[in-house]
Amino acid sequence: MIRLAGYAGCHVREGITMSKIIIPESYRPALNLYDTQRAIGTVKRLFADTLCATLNLTRVSAPLMLEASTGLNDDLSGVERKVTFDLKDGTIETQVVQSLAKWKRKALKDYDFHVGKGLYCDMNAIRRDEELDNLHSAYVDQWDWEKVIREEDRTEDYLKTVVRSIVAAVCATEMNLHAMFPELQELPLHTPHVTFVTSQELEDLYPTLTPKERENAFVQANGTTFLMQIGAALKSGQPHDSRAPDYDDWMLNGDLLFWNDPLQCSYELSSMGIRVSPESMDRQLTLAGCDDRRSLPFHKAVLAGELPYSIGGGIGQSRLCMLLLGSVHIGEVQASVWDAATLEACRQAGIPLL
Repeated sequence: MIRLAGYAGCHVREGITMSKIIIPESYRPALNLYDTQRAIGTVKRLFADTLCATLNLTRVSAPLMLEASTGLNDDLSGVERKVTFDLKDGTIETQVVQSLAKWKRKALKDYDFHVGKGLYCDMNAIRRDEELDNLHSAYVDQWDWEKVIREEDRTEDYLKTVVRSIVAAVCATEMNLHAMFPELQELPLHTPHVTFVTSQELEDLYPTLTPKERENAFVQANGTTFLMQIGAALKSGQPHDSRAPDYDDWMLNGDLLFWNDPLQCSYELSSMGIRVSPESMDRQLTLAGCDDRRSLPFHKAVLAGELPYSIGGGIGQSRLCMLLLGSVHIGEVQASVWDAATLEACRQAGIPLL
């Protein structure tokens, strides 16, 4: 395996941008550019249809931008800078979405979705602070989905059932894709089996490793994994990873991880969870030091019990295409902007970026 960053095996600075990519020495794309575009379209159609049928979802239109004062934009881990601008008259501060985790829950109420039914949308976002590497781009495309549930459905068992349904949809899409594109049949098929583990169990298993190293070790050994309970501090005093306090319940959420064989690393396809109740939002806002958000319209509605109980998440469209096409760089399956070092490294390796 060759680790490339521009022309050498180290970081190369191009202006203020740093590039870090890994390219396996013998890697070649399974499909040519024309068939890659056909396959991307096939994956997006098949998976969306299968997901809708499995989870009883209806497609809705999604915003590209939100008014900042609503508090509906996703804060992610809380440190990312949002792309912000004002409209022509200068009176409305507007933000490009980072994800639609909170917007979707409000939409369930506004569009009068009932228990057992949900929505999904094609979410496109700009995350200006992403480090450009094999799996990360400044452009994000995902299926954002949200479903109304009963209060008694706010359980780990219900969460696991939904996770298994999503993995089954991935496997069904993969089987159809292999039938349509014989060149992909050399790639191994994924199985519907999922291993569930909590972030604390992972820390207990690998106390000397970093969170990412723990994920790599566990997923390599166990295959497709749902890593649960992300956001709260572990016994070490640190959380496994940061999570915003105002959409997922930290005890009922998780990341869906696959093993990326060409890159030899774990690979997050989806972050999802059962959403905060009034009680869990109240607790998590205080733990995260975000009590100032209580005055925002969305947060007021959750704390007052005015929004439906729900479960939801985001599933990366480009990441799913990468997984099913055996790609090593996300730029093979999405059109984005890359620094000069990344462009030159991929050119030298014969990897066309869209």
